[in-house]
Amino acid sequence: MKISRCLMQFILAMALAGLAACKPAPLPLLGHAPAWKLKDLDGKEVSSSQFRGKVVVVDFWATWCVPCIGEIPGYIKLQEKYGKDGLVIVGVSLDEKGPEQVKPFVKARVMNYQVVMGSEEVQQLFGGLDSIPTTFLIDRAGEIRDRKVGAEPAEAYERKIKAVLN
Repeated sequence: MKISRCLMQFILAMALAGLAACKPAPLPLLGHAPAWKLKDLDGKEVSSSQFRGKVVVVDFWATWCVPCIGEIPGYIKLQEKYGKDGLVIVGVSLDEKGPEQVKPFVKARVMNYQVVMGSEEVQQLFGGLDSIPTTFLIDRAGEIRDRKVGAEPAEAYERKIKAVLN
């Protein structure tokens, strides 16, 4: 009986620790989007200034993040559908093993949008991240219009993008 009680206490402790790790995200960071510079998968610099006048989705993600992977097909479709209207999707990979890990992943999924390697500095510029995916929707004037933490169905996110594109 002591073993079961110990096991139950362990399970309860682990569950509570998990809940503590899932603390609510801070309030959405709204206002002007920060300026940033990161390197793409080939080591070329990409900066936020390149996207002035565009509607930009900045998605912090990783190859090991299941909800992040689930959103990729939707982002591919959104880029195909609205790229001509000024939509730019930027996937900011937080993979610690670098481009060597991310390149084959991007190629295998035929990701048609810009992918860059993230940094702690850029995460902090965006207010810090508690979890991924964390995604920012930035309008043509450079204002953050939405911050989502976690995955969202592509159809729902498309409505937000269309509202900002128009």
